[in-house]
Amino acid sequence: MKLLAGNSNGALARAIADHLDAPLASAEFRRFKDHEIFVTIEENVRGEDVFLLQSTSRPANDHLMELLIGIDALTRASARRITAVVPYFGYARQDRKVGGRTPISAKLVANLIAKAGAHRVLTLELHAGQIQGFFDIPTDNLFATPVLEKDLRDRYGRCEELMIVSPDVGGVVRARALANRLGADLAIVDKRRPTAGLSEVMNIIGDVQGRRCILIDDIVDSAGTLCNAAAALKEDGAESVSAVVCHGVLSDGAVARVAKSQLDELVVTDSIAPTEEMNASDKIRVVSVAPLIGEAVWRIANEQSISVLFE
Repeated sequence: MKLLAGNSNGALARAIADHLDAPLASAEFRRFKDHEIFVTIEENVRGEDVFLLQSTSRPANDHLMELLIGIDALTRASARRITAVVPYFGYARQDRKVGGRTPISAKLVANLIAKAGAHRVLTLELHAGQIQGFFDIPTDNLFATPVLEKDLRDRYGRCEELMIVSPDVGGVVRARALANRLGADLAIVDKRRPTAGLSEVMNIIGDVQGRRCILIDDIVDSAGTLCNAAAALKEDGAESVSAVVCHGVLSDGAVARVAKSQLDELVVTDSIAPTEEMNASDKIRVVSVAPLIGEAVWRIANEQSISVLFE
């Protein structure tokens, strides 16, 4: 088995390699002066089972091209099997047509990865489960729930006293899964815009009075939804409001928005490399998914079940 990593998240790649007690294979991902990407695999991979670790996070297009060109380089170097390990699949939110003459970019990216020569994809918390069906090659979608569950148990101890909250109706399945694992109660934030241009009105389904509320979501980008939900929960009497999210995109202004919000804490995983601004924030904490991904890589390499990780 060989592990390689692009430039998107070197710290996570090294942590996964440490978990597996296997060194990262030597490879160079560099750019020419006009920013074309060039990849050199600097050791023999002929006949090897190769795992290429690369999130397609910001800058998404650069990191996606690194992934595709890296797969092509491995294919031409006669690797026996190539698994694209994509902790954050960056185009997952474009999973359907939202209007006339619009693309389904998640399907396009799935086609590109398969066409480049990948034999398998390993990813984490796809925005929509049906994206697995966009791939014509085997695709394993890991869930961050065990990592988040462990962090909450370490943090709070008696988790049955918590209230797990979905920030919208679409996230109820994810929230219920975490609530069931913790033996906690479930609440839902129902949000709607009464008319175009007016602020969202939020109604809380469930009694959060005096409860420690934990919002859960797959992606936090602008953080607007989480911050608004935290304000609504506090207004409804919640004692505290924290959020646990798998992918901390946190685009421009989001970290400052979290700092000014009524969120007591935001926990994200390292599926996307944290920025200096995130590391400097006293409201944002990062937990690692390296053991989870490392275990999945080991199981794929040894032809063992991955589903047992979530039972």
